[in-house]
Amino acid sequence: MKELVEKAIDEIRPNLQADGGDIELVGVTDDGMVQVRLQGACRGCPGAAMTLRMGVERLLKEKVPGVKGVENLL
Repeated sequence: MKELVEKAIDEIRPNLQADGGDIELVGVTDDGMVQVRLQGACRGCPGAAMTLRMGVERLLKEKVPGVKGVENLL
């Protein structure tokens, strides 16, 4: 599953980089939680939670079977 998550994140990354941010995959838990770390402008952005839920999490759930959610590790 981790390889599929990495591929999906690579699709998201250019959008985040266009706004001065980035995303790092930290890991995928056995229960389907994807752990990421937002970086750059995304790290302290007031819209980061919205980006994470409505963008990253939604796309990962669509593209990778078994993904239950996404959590941002600081």
